[in-house]
Amino acid sequence: MATVQLGIDNLLSSDPPWLRKARVGLLANQASVDGTIRHTRDRLLQAGVRLTTLLAPQHGYFGELQANMIESDDAMDAELGIPIFSLYGKTRRPTPEMLARMDVLVIDLQDVGTRVYTFGTTLALCLEAARAAGTRLAVLDRPNPIGGHRIEGNVLDLDRRSFVGHFPIPMRHGLTMAEMARLYNDAFEIGASLEVWPLNGWHRSMMYRETGLPWVPPSPNLPKPESTLVYPGQVILEGTNLSEGRGTTTPFELWGAPYLKVKRIVEHLAGASLEGLVLRPAHFQPTFDKWAGRGCSGFQIHLTDLDRYRPYATSLELLQAVLATHPEDFSWIAPPYEYELRHLPIEIILGRADIHQHLERGVSVADLERSWEPEIEDYRKLRAPYLLYP
Repeated sequence: MATVQLGIDNLLSSDPPWLRKARVGLLANQASVDGTIRHTRDRLLQAGVRLTTLLAPQHGYFGELQANMIESDDAMDAELGIPIFSLYGKTRRPTPEMLARMDVLVIDLQDVGTRVYTFGTTLALCLEAARAAGTRLAVLDRPNPIGGHRIEGNVLDLDRRSFVGHFPIPMRHGLTMAEMARLYNDAFEIGASLEVWPLNGWHRSMMYRETGLPWVPPSPNLPKPESTLVYPGQVILEGTNLSEGRGTTTPFELWGAPYLKVKRIVEHLAGASLEGLVLRPAHFQPTFDKWAGRGCSGFQIHLTDLDRYRPYATSLELLQAVLATHPEDFSWIAPPYEYELRHLPIEIILGRADIHQHLERGVSVADLERSWEPEIEDYRKLRAPYLLYP
């Protein structure tokens, strides 16, 4: 039984004056379900809400589309006869025509606690569009599946702003969607008409399995809550010619390439302080994406201690080991990546132009982390007024 009550539950129990009077748009996907796996769309309809519009983030309203530049088209909800507008297709921002169909835009999306996951950018673009159109915006909160107590990585440099990073926050940002909305709207001066409907029973150190809530994958390559635990680090591999395990049953946990010599990596990492995990040598063959149909050598990440495991630093260490041991085979992939045509994908993923260069030169990850400490401390202070949970 779920120990956490979701934002949709609080919205319906509070019954705000607009709920049954306003024209309502809903930004959601297949993971927008409650503790009994009832979809938010259906719960709103059952409560008598007048839904006029549905909107879909990356991967589509039904979450069926693979990642990275596979766009979705607009469609119609066959039952309700209302449009489903894609925010990952012809546009990534709600248009004035879309917003003219609604008085309130309700957002109910399961984020995964990582800056490059595009739902955070979609949230920011919705706030900006709602402000311009004078549309009220309501965010229904959901747990951060990797907890809200840890922050990791450098803060985004706005010179590398993209669809995988809109505002200057760290890779592992430690926010829920409602907290993120409050931070974006106030600290970054969007100024939309925003209300949030928080969680009950969630605290910052709680991982998803502890919530008792069912897990519906918010995107195809995060099939289980454990996938989200490694994602803040392993997503870095999207900027390289290493497979991050897409096309396997354990994406982001598996990684490697046909050229990878496992023994070289093991020997190189002999003195590294990789904590909270075991790297198990593994062989796999992706069915799609990088190295599809080719046998890959590499590793599977098995987590042993979540209090000690640091996904971002760990994956930077792994990447630096490959750089040092396979210079003839390893490469950074070229643009385009998530609508960015100029900068290297690794730069917009890491949120800085120089981090990959430091790794190439052999600057230690520990030294890089120390250089980020002042900006992380500033971020902690910035986010503090917008936190909703102990």
